[in-house]
Amino acid sequence: MTVSYDILVKGSSAMLDIGYIGLTNLTLISTDTGPILVDVGHAVNWKGLEAALAARGMTTKDVTRIFLSHLHCDHVLNLHMFPETTEVFVSRAEYEYAANPHPQDCFVPFMVREQVAKYRTHFLEGSGELAPGVRYLPAPGHTPGCMALVLDTPGGKTVVAQDAIKFPKEVFAQRVNDAFDTPERATETIRHLLTLGDTIIPGHFVEMRRAGDSWTWDTAAEVNLRLR
Repeated sequence: MTVSYDILVKGSSAMLDIGYIGLTNLTLISTDTGPILVDVGHAVNWKGLEAALAARGMTTKDVTRIFLSHLHCDHVLNLHMFPETTEVFVSRAEYEYAANPHPQDCFVPFMVREQVAKYRTHFLEGSGELAPGVRYLPAPGHTPGCMALVLDTPGGKTVVAQDAIKFPKEVFAQRVNDAFDTPERATETIRHLLTLGDTIIPGHFVEMRRAGDSWTWDTAAEVNLRLR
């Protein structure tokens, strides 16, 4: 069993004063049964995703499995880049939530359910394995159907939390921004995920690692802004 991962496009929590940029981590997991891409991003990181795959000798046709942590626009809108023969994994609870989202949840894209249904979609319930060493589990709070992954890598267990834990503030405060489920469930999820590994990949920040009883990170979260 060999599991490793590579963050193709790095996430950030950067915002403009007029709105949200929405750069999430897009992580490619390598397994003995082939690659799994965690989330696909949106228009802001479309070209970055293509370039990152090309740098690894791949195209979107080489990604045969996609795990969608939840159905917000910054995680799902680039799905159209991939062939409809691609296997897509998403929680059934999230798919149902997208039909009637929270009134303040402006991040669920129009007709996202119809887009997801075009693919070889598997609706996940509870916990299970996508591949040996790649476990999925419910991570509700940000949305009712959020899911996370736990990877058994040579360096230990890595939690791909995505928006169940978006950035350090949520780790330390154990409260999630934008709880479209309930704040209580979000806190319960954060506390649980923090017990499952020694490395965390948040949705919108660099990798974090356990440091004794706390958490830290080694690299800077960078956004290069170009004006034209």
